Amino acid sequence: MAAVRTGVRDRIASRAGLMALCGVLALVLAASIVVAVGLGAAVIGPPDTARYLWAALTGGTIEAAEASTYQIVWQIRTPRVLLAALVGAGLSAVGVAIQAIVRNALADPFVLGVSSGASVGAVGVSVTGGLAGLGVYAMSAGAFAGALAASFLVYLAALGRGTLSPLRLVLTGVAMSLGFQALMSVIVYFAPDGEASSMILYWTMGGFGAASWGALPVVAAVVLPGVVVLHRYGRVLDALALGDETAASLGIGPDRHRRILLLLVSLTTGAMVAVSGAIGFVGLVMPHLVRMLVGAVHARVLAVAPLAGAIFMVWVDLASRTVVAPRELPLGAITALVGVPVFIGLMRRRAYSFGGR
Repeated sequence: MAAVRTGVRDRIASRAGLMALCGVLALVLAASIVVAVGLGAAVIGPPDTARYLWAALTGGTIEAAEASTYQIVWQIRTPRVLLAALVGAGLSAVGVAIQAIVRNALADPFVLGVSSGASVGAVGVSVTGGLAGLGVYAMSAGAFAGALAASFLVYLAALGRGTLSPLRLVLTGVAMSLGFQALMSVIVYFAPDGEASSMILYWTMGGFGAASWGALPVVAAVVLPGVVVLHRYGRVLDALALGDETAASLGIGPDRHRRILLLLVSLTTGAMVAVSGAIGFVGLVMPHLVRMLVGAVHARVLAVAPLAGAIFMVWVDLASRTVVAPRELPLGAITALVGVPVFIGLMRRRAYSFGGR
């Protein structure tokens, strides 16, 4: 079996093999989106779903009797499914990058306290009524501001004598995360009602129930360029993963590039957390699964991981809204139920070295 896996990975390692794999995953993603849009409380077959989507994209017409079904497909489900794909892709790409930046196989997009900072921002806006002028987007804006503030504080605290070491980043991120969680506890304690508690539960478990066409373009404008830029930094991430001395010997300034990448992953993660909450395990497990398939070269991993993460998140979101319908399961609960056994299985595999082949 090990020889078979090695042969498959070697074929994928070629440019043609990698492009073929990405093409297959793109087709699977497109099919998954159509199926997920059609499934729910009202089941709509894939042919009708595809017809409604085509009519919406091309300005086509539909029968008057189909208007309500069309609204379900285009106005309610499509932005939610697309947001799920977008967040899944972003979390997977950021997970790959952050594991290289801090040289830690257990790192995920939230290791720098971004999720805790976003939760404080969202809950603070909800309790105080701040940013009311933004209407339904007030909590998302507060979460994004909180995420960026958390990243900035972690950066300042971790910066020592002009250098930004991976160990200091991780330790500072963990400490700041605990501090933000304590601040959330204080906000909840003094909140006049139970709204803050429910808000914290939402941001810590994640969900796409608030997805809309108004928010989707804004998130896409941050996440998609972020994924593309991270892919272009593949060689830099390879060097950073090998250590600062190796990176410097290759002509890559580790501190300068680590600052740039930290800003990029903070912006991307903040945008995702602002609309979905903190969805765990995707950015932790997906990079390792993809490395098992394509190897440890970051340019290859970052070509496949976003597609794989998008497919996974589309199906996780579908399960969250259909398994116990009409109620919704928190996304974080489903990703944990899947991610924990997968991660334990990875640790028990002798053939896999975390962060490498």
